[in-house]
Amino acid sequence: MSDRHAWIEPGVEQVGPGVHRIPLPLPNDGLRAVNVYAIEDSDGLVLIDSGWALEEARTQLEKGLGEIGYDFADVQRFLVTHVHRDHYTLAVQLRRTFGSKISLGAGEQPTMDAILEGGTELAEMRRLQRWGAQELLGKLAEAYGGAPPERKGENPYEQPDEWLHGKVEIPLGSRTLLAVPTPGHTRGHVVFLDADSSTLFSGDHILPHITPSIGVESARPELPLGDFLDSLQLMQTYPDLRLLPAHGPVGGSSHQRIDELLRHHDERLQQTAEVVRDGAGTAYEAALKLGWTRRNKDFADLDLFNQVLAVGETSAHLDLLVTRGELTAAQNGDVVEYSGQQ
Repeated sequence: MSDRHAWIEPGVEQVGPGVHRIPLPLPNDGLRAVNVYAIEDSDGLVLIDSGWALEEARTQLEKGLGEIGYDFADVQRFLVTHVHRDHYTLAVQLRRTFGSKISLGAGEQPTMDAILEGGTELAEMRRLQRWGAQELLGKLAEAYGGAPPERKGENPYEQPDEWLHGKVEIPLGSRTLLAVPTPGHTRGHVVFLDADSSTLFSGDHILPHITPSIGVESARPELPLGDFLDSLQLMQTYPDLRLLPAHGPVGGSSHQRIDELLRHHDERLQQTAEVVRDGAGTAYEAALKLGWTRRNKDFADLDLFNQVLAVGETSAHLDLLVTRGELTAAQNGDVVEYSGQQ
């Protein structure tokens, strides 16, 4: 395994005094693993994120906690960066048995309500229609028979015990974390800043090797990319911090990585505007003309799930370009069509 992927290896890594990184598997997911951070507190453990509610993830988390002398009953609280399944759902499963508390950013309330009310598929269908991606709608219906497999059977989601409203201090036994809302990846994403150790539990907001997907949620806001860029600039107002990300190895400068992400999206906005000026009329048509991943893959070479993400990402860039006055948009039936400024 290359050094780039060494971080996904099972085990426990101490990443600071009383702080341990435990990577958990994400089968059939390009991200490969998610980092859960166990913080030793005076009353037990506080976990930053929880992993996906899968047997292999639960087993690996249990083993990791055992290596540092704890078990599930010692977990007092989950501080969850955002609502996505690989961060939230194992916390729900463990709470049902052990009674641990779950805290989540208040901005996730609309998405959580949609998940629990069963309206997620309809919202996704409407967005794909808006983006001109009817072809993907047909492929999804064929592949999933109406709903992705993980959405069949018991709903792995429940409401959290606590909503984190705005910027709030979270006192633990030997440290105080500062929860900071960073909407963009999702509308309720939060990061947790430990000023005393100059570290940042950055969730999916700032990742070391990839740029996070934007607005992948049931209750997608109007301008998720604008929110994301604003959140990056907000984090530049804090001191430079050591990154403890949800995916990827620990370390690195928060300011340096933010600069890289801002440059990336500036370039991507330019590329997106250019393909519209070259004739792409919808988000789907624009996505077909853009390259994807660090390897600049063709859209057709992505799997179906990542094709859906790609179209949503393209839409986020297009809508921001319209807001900035660089493109125009018009509704044509259910579809939004874009054009370049003359």
